[in-house]
Amino acid sequence: MLTLLLVLAGLYATLVAAVYLGQSSLLYLPSRTLAATPAQIGLDYEALHITTGDGVRLHGWYLPATRSRGTLLFFHGNAGNISHRLDSLRIFHDLRLNVLLFDYRGYGESEGHPDEAGTYHDAEAAWDYLVTQRGESPRRIVLFGRSLGASVAAWLAARREPAVLILESAFISVPELAADLYPWLPARWLARLHYPTRDYLAQARSPVLVAHSPQDEIIPYRHGQAVYRAAPEPRQFLPMLGDHNSGFLQTGAHYRETLEQFLTRHLPAT
Repeated sequence: MLTLLLVLAGLYATLVAAVYLGQSSLLYLPSRTLAATPAQIGLDYEALHITTGDGVRLHGWYLPATRSRGTLLFFHGNAGNISHRLDSLRIFHDLRLNVLLFDYRGYGESEGHPDEAGTYHDAEAAWDYLVTQRGESPRRIVLFGRSLGASVAAWLAARREPAVLILESAFISVPELAADLYPWLPARWLARLHYPTRDYLAQARSPVLVAHSPQDEIIPYRHGQAVYRAAPEPRQFLPMLGDHNSGFLQTGAHYRETLEQFLTRHLPAT
């Protein structure tokens, strides 16, 4: 019996060490191959490159809208790349928003390898590109983040002042999410990545829309509710339908109408 316990303890310790050392590969799931472009859904776009403050060259797309009401800076989730977000691009185009969608370092055609500090450098570079090279006013910039991207968007909103901030399927922080996903591990203690969305959001000053689905199978609904409670006023919560990756599609017209109303209320008229 003692031998069995020692073997099990050894296996558990090995697993703990593997999770601690390999957590970046658990969080970041990039794809290097672009599967499609906006042209395949009938949208005009410009391929572009942005160089970050630490010298990493990022790849992205800029999509102009007719009679645009503003520009949406899109921070995508932890898997795939920009080519897997065409459904969202269509929605934002129909909302009369220009869109800048880019890949974090290590994703798609962007250089480098992803890490937490790097994604923040990437966010800052994308903002600076819009303001300095595109001449966009911060009062017309909408920050949108989904899943991991919600934390990156909240980080940026705490340091800049966009017109509005939209967070979809957000988590409180990586340690909190890890504790939910791996209850049999001391996950909070093991986490070397943090992405404290709730803490960042408490420092933001822009109107905030938080969207989350009770059926989200990856990020529990309580995370969205906690993020919403941390948001400054004015704030709004949008309960979605469906799973983590398709909730915005399954919510359908209600999703689009809520975004339209929120933007109409908080974006300055042009």
